[in-house]
Amino acid sequence: MEKGITVVGLGPGSAGHLSLETMAVLKSGGKVILRTAVHPTVKELERSGIKFTSCDAVYEQEASFEDVYQKIVASILQDAKEQEVVYAVPGSPLVAERTVVLLREQAAAAGVPLKILPAMSFLDLAYVDLGIDPIAGLRIVDAHDFDALADAGKYPLMITQVYSQLVASDVKINLMEVLADEAQLYFLRNLGLPDEECLPLKLYELDRQPHIDHLTSVFIPAQEQTVVQHVNALQEEKTLCFDDDDDFYCDIEDFRYDAELLPLTEVMRKLREPGGCPWDREQTHSSIRRNMIEEVYEFLEAVDNHDFKGMEEELGDILMQVVFHAHMAADANLFSLQDVIDGVTEKLTRRHPHVFGSRKVSGSDEVIKNWEAIKLEEKKERTHVLDGISPGLPALMRAYKLHSKASKVGFDWPDTAGVWEKVLEELHELEEAVAGGSLKEMEHELGDLLFILSGYARHIGLEPETALNAANNRFIKRFGYVEKKVQVSKKTWQDFSLAELDAFWELAKDFEKNN
Repeated sequence: MEKGITVVGLGPGSAGHLSLETMAVLKSGGKVILRTAVHPTVKELERSGIKFTSCDAVYEQEASFEDVYQKIVASILQDAKEQEVVYAVPGSPLVAERTVVLLREQAAAAGVPLKILPAMSFLDLAYVDLGIDPIAGLRIVDAHDFDALADAGKYPLMITQVYSQLVASDVKINLMEVLADEAQLYFLRNLGLPDEECLPLKLYELDRQPHIDHLTSVFIPAQEQTVVQHVNALQEEKTLCFDDDDDFYCDIEDFRYDAELLPLTEVMRKLREPGGCPWDREQTHSSIRRNMIEEVYEFLEAVDNHDFKGMEEELGDILMQVVFHAHMAADANLFSLQDVIDGVTEKLTRRHPHVFGSRKVSGSDEVIKNWEAIKLEEKKERTHVLDGISPGLPALMRAYKLHSKASKVGFDWPDTAGVWEKVLEELHELEEAVAGGSLKEMEHELGDLLFILSGYARHIGLEPETALNAANNRFIKRFGYVEKKVQVSKKTWQDFSLAELDAFWELAKDFEKNN
């Protein structure tokens, strides 16, 4: 081997995918450095008597992946000036391997010879399992490349580095901006190993898979039409017209947009018309989808804080979102703000026959029963009790709605005490699972406990999603107080014991009560 660096790939998983050339280089006597020893092929290296060091410790020392990669490359270049180095990376050195990109850029400048050997990547196995040919078009991106995720559905897309449930959740949220919640994708893990997975999933299920790790990727086939493309197509097909009062309508039918909210709708029309705001004109239902959720939570926080000025402001923001969506829908000849107002007015009138009709009720319980009966008649396509609960809801909110639906047909505890007994039972089962050490059992029991807690919340008149969000906000405020105490002290976090930090926490709670 020539002095310098030889980069090899350990393949996608099984030792059988290592090339003979790669094994010969690994055994040739140079210093073998693995980017990570967390790879199935490493056991074969150990059985073959190949000595190596790994860079896994660097991951714990640096604040970002880029810092990790830069430090690894600097260390390899330093070693290579004194001895022969074999640098081994998972998969292929030429597929989604940032350290190899950096080595290519820096080795020449450092005067260090660099050689890269070809290797099999997980993509070669994915082509077989998915039955695809990349010549038909395939883009490969990192899970953190959110700009690339915004193009999902336009062409086949392979998303790599989906190494945790948190990353999978971020990917899902970004994909939901452009794809339907039930869009089909493929969950790929451990390709080439005995327990490999190539599972078709719905998008909303992505971060609910139990075995997400560093060997996980996601494939999204090209969609016939993404949400954004659908809306844009409708906009292109429509002819815009304005009457003498400059009110929008469509020449296909009298499809008027303006309702009684003239000041706000006029501002929104101005923002969206030619010559208006470029950002507002570019938005679609999907691109501002998350904004609606954020505004609702901010309103709920204002409610919890009894902040009436904040409630006024946040309701305005929510109303702006309603008008924004309605305006875009009117532009696409789908529906108008007036349709929204007319629809909900008609629904309220229809579902309150004791106010707008001749029906008599004895109290609020009968009102709710009538409401559900009328709603059931309206939603005849819902043939099962749990129909109508979106699978894309946050898990805690979805659990609450499942309990609520089931209770309406009598599938419920008769009193709060019975639910609490079930909570204690599930807590005990979680303790037993933790003692047993099985991650699968622990996850199962933790899920059961969270699910029954959402049912208990409903029984005592609380909505758990709102409660948890409020708890998150309290934690942020209290932790901020603790952090400020640490900063004022001119010391580091490590200079304080847990008891001292906890004392700051108690002060934060007292401060919260008195302000």
